[in-house]
Amino acid sequence: MGVTMNKNTSPVNTHCYFDNATKLMSFSAPNQCVGVVTYGQAVFGGANPRTAASYIPEFESTLPEERLTVEDFAKEVSRFYLKQWNEVRPPMPANTPSMSFVIAGFNENDVLGRIYVVEIPRKPEPEERSIDNKFGITFGGQQDTISRLALGYDVRLPAEVKKELQLSQAQSVKLDSLLKKYNTFVPFQVLALQDCIELANFYIQTTIEAQRLSVGIRGVGGEVDVAIIKRNQPLSFVKRKTEHL
Repeated sequence: MGVTMNKNTSPVNTHCYFDNATKLMSFSAPNQCVGVVTYGQAVFGGANPRTAASYIPEFESTLPEERLTVEDFAKEVSRFYLKQWNEVRPPMPANTPSMSFVIAGFNENDVLGRIYVVEIPRKPEPEERSIDNKFGITFGGQQDTISRLALGYDVRLPAEVKKELQLSQAQSVKLDSLLKKYNTFVPFQVLALQDCIELANFYIQTTIEAQRLSVGIRGVGGEVDVAIIKRNQPLSFVKRKTEHL
């Protein structure tokens, strides 16, 4: 993975690359049915920067003893990491990305899972995804390569076209409708679990190779962690980084 961070108190971003960073986090009982993925800003700035994963012991020590719903767990993630952000208050440029979290899991005895997104510090209120039992995929981070595969165009293209051509609301709606014709159709609702695993791995590995062979910030790389969560079962890793001691 790539890390964008501030060096000490400098307002200039420094790009560092650590292929063994932990971006997929799991938790101990009674919240083992929830998993969290983080992307965007990789560390809390200041003189002693830390990653989100390094705070897991402190975070878990603040949780109540009973099992939380996925939404309440997302609120706890937001509360804890917003507190860390505000305590450090790094001198970051306005275009610095948020530290974003995707919180997913099952409530006890629920049939379908729940997904929430939190963006620290800009959008700390958990935003639910895949509402009304819809199946799909939640993208985050450097998704330009994936968007070209899944949508048929760079995800930034529509906004640029609308701005450059000064399209009206009606024209913008028409453009969005037209671009949808170029989306790659993936029937998420009928995919087997193994197919979902392979699709996620395909998107990540393709992004890794695209960044390796092109010019730009290499924010994706190294071994890939893959985990699944099944109803009434704890999160389990399908693939996990190997520690070489």
